[in-house]
Amino acid sequence: MTGILYGLGVGPGDPELITLKAHRILRSVPVVAYPAPDEGDSLARAIVAEYFPGGQTEIVIRTPMSLNRFPALEVYDKAAGEVGAHLDAGRDVAILCEGDPFFYGSFMYLYARLAESYRVEIVPGVSSLMACAARTGAPLAARNDILAVLPALLPVAELEARIAAADGIAILKVGRHFEKIRDLLNRMGIAEHCRYVERATMASERILPLEAVAADTVPYFSMILIHKRGQAWQ
Repeated sequence: MTGILYGLGVGPGDPELITLKAHRILRSVPVVAYPAPDEGDSLARAIVAEYFPGGQTEIVIRTPMSLNRFPALEVYDKAAGEVGAHLDAGRDVAILCEGDPFFYGSFMYLYARLAESYRVEIVPGVSSLMACAARTGAPLAARNDILAVLPALLPVAELEARIAAADGIAILKVGRHFEKIRDLLNRMGIAEHCRYVERATMASERILPLEAVAADTVPYFSMILIHKRGQAWQ
């Protein structure tokens, strides 16, 4: 009998935001895999490191962060082979994913390679979107509102069109795109309704008004939330 593959959402950064189900599985599986940058430690592993019981086999999936190399097909092919070998041997494998596995999560690329051959269970996690809304006190949408979730790297014209068509907006992965986005929001006259947050729920979290943000300090893990009424309940 083959092992079970688990996709575990470990939340946005606060270790207490992992679900009870993900915690139970993490404590029980013999093999844990997780993404990591080309160099350095894995954020997904760091979030839940205190819950590792010890003695588990660990698979580090080193993934290039450069946009022109992502998704790195050969990386996921290799990782799927490693994970599949453990599953074939009857060992359950948990793959950690920051936030939620199916909300911009890299786990989807492994799921696509393994789901037809193995039993897979997805354990949802608290996404960065939910974490930022909670930390900024900014409900995302109410009643019949349209909520748009937009990657910051979209061209300005597309961002403007999608923002114009929505009531609530979340702009993700702001990073080096911050200045162009701030200029756009000011031009559209909605900057006063924006909330900027970076590294939500982590020890290094910052929440600032747009005008107080230095563009050269904005990290990849940052988000801008907007509601055109100012607050969704209005």
